[in-house]
Amino acid sequence: MMVKFSCQLKNETYYFHSLKDVLAKASEEKSGDVMAGIASKSSLERMAAKYTLSELLLKDIYENPVISYETDEVSRVIYDEVSQFIYKEIQGWTVGELREYILSHSTTANDLKRLSRGLTSEMISAVAKLMSSIDLVLASQKMKHQAHCNTTIGEPGRLAFRCQPNHPIDNPEGIMASIKEGLSYGSGDAVIGINPNNEAVDSVARILTMSHEFMQKWEIPTQNCVLAHVTTQMQALKKGAPVALLFQSLAGSQLANDDFGVNQELLDEGYELMKTEGTSAGPNFFYFETGQGSEVSLDGHEGVDMQTLEARTYGYARKWKPFMVNNVSGFIGPETLFDGKQMIRADLEDLFMGKMHNLPMGIAPTYTNHMSSDQNDQEIAGMLTTLAGANFYMGVPGGDDVMLSYQDTSYHDDASLREMLGLRPLAEFEKWLEKMGIMENGILTKRAGDLSIFN
Repeated sequence: MMVKFSCQLKNETYYFHSLKDVLAKASEEKSGDVMAGIASKSSLERMAAKYTLSELLLKDIYENPVISYETDEVSRVIYDEVSQFIYKEIQGWTVGELREYILSHSTTANDLKRLSRGLTSEMISAVAKLMSSIDLVLASQKMKHQAHCNTTIGEPGRLAFRCQPNHPIDNPEGIMASIKEGLSYGSGDAVIGINPNNEAVDSVARILTMSHEFMQKWEIPTQNCVLAHVTTQMQALKKGAPVALLFQSLAGSQLANDDFGVNQELLDEGYELMKTEGTSAGPNFFYFETGQGSEVSLDGHEGVDMQTLEARTYGYARKWKPFMVNNVSGFIGPETLFDGKQMIRADLEDLFMGKMHNLPMGIAPTYTNHMSSDQNDQEIAGMLTTLAGANFYMGVPGGDDVMLSYQDTSYHDDASLREMLGLRPLAEFEKWLEKMGIMENGILTKRAGDLSIFN
C-alpha cells in the first residue's frame, strides 16, 4: 500500500516526497537542518509535517528506514536489535497513538522498557517530534535506567557527575588539582574522565595510571577514563594501563562513523578486551558521547535531520550496553544549534530519546562562545533535564573547559542541581564523601572545596 506523505492545512496541500522528508520538516528549527537544506520553510509547513507524521503507522516507518539496511552499518545494528515479537504487537499503531501511550498515566516505566525493544530509532525520533517540552520532561521522568561499572549509576534519587579535569597541555599537576577540586565538591562519582591534548599512547597511559593510582590511594569508589580515540585506549590497555571505562564518540550514520574511525567490529573488540584486561567489574564497560549536528558537520548526514540521526546514534550505542551515554549537542556551535532555545530543545529531545532506547542517559548542556547562548540558557537546560531525570552531568572547573574551549556545568552547578531536587551522589561514593568529611546527610559541609583534605 502506498504511504501518504501529504497534508492539507489552511486550504493548502503540503507534499512530502519521503519519510526522510517528513521527519526533517517536522523537526523544531535547528540551524544545522537549515544549512543542510532539509528544514521546513515555514511554521505552517512544519505543522503540516507533524500532522502527517502523527498519522503514519509504525509499520510505515519500519519499512522505510531513512538510510538503507544494505548500505549502512548503523541501520543494520538498529534493525537487528529490534524484538520482532514486540514490534508485531504495535506495528499498526500510529505515531500519534504511540505518543498517547507514552504519556498515559497508566503506562509505567516497565511498560516503556518493554515497548522500546520493539521500536526502531526512527520511530523514537518521530514521536519526540510530536512532543512539547513538558511532554518530553514528563515522559523522561518515567524512565531511569541503571548500569554498573565499579559503581552503580541510575538508581532512583541519585545524580552523578563526571569530574572533567582537562588541561591544555596535559600538565599532571594541573590535572590533579582539578581532580581534587572536583572530588571536594562531590563531583566524580560517574567517572574521572580526562580529555587528553596529546593522543600518544604513552601519554594517555600516563594519565590513566596517575588517575588510577590516586583513586587507589584515597580508596575512591569510581572509575577512570581518558577520552582518547578507542584504538589509543585499547593500545594503552594492552600495554598494561589501568582502564576502567572505555570511551568513544559515536554518530548516527556509517559515513560519519567512518570519519570517527569506529565500527561494530572495533567496538566488539574493545568490549571483549575490557572484559579480560579492564580494571572494572562491569558488566557495563563503555562510555559513549553523542550530539546533534556531528553528522552534518562531517557531511555524513545523507539528507537526514539532526534529531533523527541522534536517535539512530542511541540505537547503535545500545548494542554495547554502555555504563554512560551523554550528548554534547551544543559543542559544535551556531552552524548546528544557533542559540540557547535550540540547545535547550535538543537537550530535552536527546534525554527522552536516549531513555527510550533504554540507555543510562546523562546530559551535557554545552554551548560555545560563538553561539547566541549564555550561562542562563545552560542553567535552564540543566534544571529542566535534572527534573526530567538525567543520570549525570559534567563537572568542569569554573564551567569553562580550558582545553576544549566550550562551556559546561561547573562543580558548583553540580552541587546546586543535587540540592534543588534533594538528590544524592551514587551510594558507594556518598559513603566515601561522608568518610572524608565532605558531605553530611546529602549536603556538602564547610570542607567542600578544601583541597587540603588530600594532603
